[in-house]
Amino acid sequence: MLVSRHLRIAALATAVIALTSGGAFAQKKYDTGASDTEIKVGNIMPYSGPASAYGVIGKTEEAYFKKINAEGGINGRKINFVSYDDAYSPPKAVEQVRKLVESDEVLFVFNPLGTPSNSAIQKYLNGKKIPQLFVATGATKWNDPKNFPWTMGWQPSYQSEGRIYAKYLLKDKPGAKVGVLFQNDDFGKDYLKGLKDGLGDKAASMIVMEESYETSEPSIDGHIVKLKASGADVFFSVTTPKFAAQAIKKLAEIDWHPTHLVVNVSASVGSVIKPAGFENSQGILSAAYAKDAADAQWDNDPGMKKFTEFLAQYFPDANKLDSSVVYGYGAAQTVVKVLQMCGDDLTRANVMKQAASLKDFTPDTLLPGVKINTSATDFAPIEQLQMQRFKGEKWELFGEAISGAIE
Repeated sequence: MLVSRHLRIAALATAVIALTSGGAFAQKKYDTGASDTEIKVGNIMPYSGPASAYGVIGKTEEAYFKKINAEGGINGRKINFVSYDDAYSPPKAVEQVRKLVESDEVLFVFNPLGTPSNSAIQKYLNGKKIPQLFVATGATKWNDPKNFPWTMGWQPSYQSEGRIYAKYLLKDKPGAKVGVLFQNDDFGKDYLKGLKDGLGDKAASMIVMEESYETSEPSIDGHIVKLKASGADVFFSVTTPKFAAQAIKKLAEIDWHPTHLVVNVSASVGSVIKPAGFENSQGILSAAYAKDAADAQWDNDPGMKKFTEFLAQYFPDANKLDSSVVYGYGAAQTVVKVLQMCGDDLTRANVMKQAASLKDFTPDTLLPGVKINTSATDFAPIEQLQMQRFKGEKWELFGEAISGAIE
């Protein structure tokens, strides 16, 4: 009896060792929000309010995750995407993110939109060690792994983009008189800082007026009139889509024709240029890191073919010309890549570790030569842009892709 009991214990121990060394149990690690069947991902988006044009990003991501789930999920797990409206309001953002964490119990928060909203939730999420992953804003402060190891950006930083416009002006319009309209928050101030840093010693003489606006203002027409009166021959529009479209229309209305620079986040043909009028938008300059779905040059591009097929099947109501749709697709592809890299270790620490281990990843929608790279000390996934000019009904790229990395 004693011998057989010892044999049973030995056999059981051998079985346990075989199972654990084979990874059947050892490799499966979960934090709240992950299981054998599900990965719960949280999100906040301005589906209403002054930045509601960006709401389609969340809808695109939801559609992309439906596609992934229909194809079997990620390592057999389905994505449960929980997205709430924060109306581009920091207090509302805090309320909704607390709900995602404390009530919905998400694994992490993905692609929350807006500099003010992300600023409001950053300390809370980092304090709880919950990833604030691939935030949908280009503020430079998202690339600060030393102080905020749970926050990572996605798109090029606003300061970097501002520096690229400064390089363009110094080369092509060194005698320019620049009038800047900027949103009075971190979003606007980041772009302005990038422009000033890029212009260097010439900033004081070249920038003739800095005019700020609040997102609560119904119209920016009065600011445009003041900028024209300043004598500026370059107009730098640091605006979100609603106000960018207003500015284009107002310039035409008052017959002001400066060199017009529009920031990337408001360069959408579908949500800005078309509503403002193609005739009013000729010659506008911007910078891009993603392909423009309105541009026929990408019609036979393999990546954009996949994007078009995705829309036809999973998001047929989407406006293909809206750059926010392209953005949502690229961001969703990136987080899916990270989750695939996580394997069966779906802990929050491993999500951040894998997000900081991307090497030359290229979502279908990024421009040729633009690749995503991250490391433990570099939380800025995309750092290249290319200048573009609006002509006819589309953007035309010119020059080479320029590194937006802050020097």
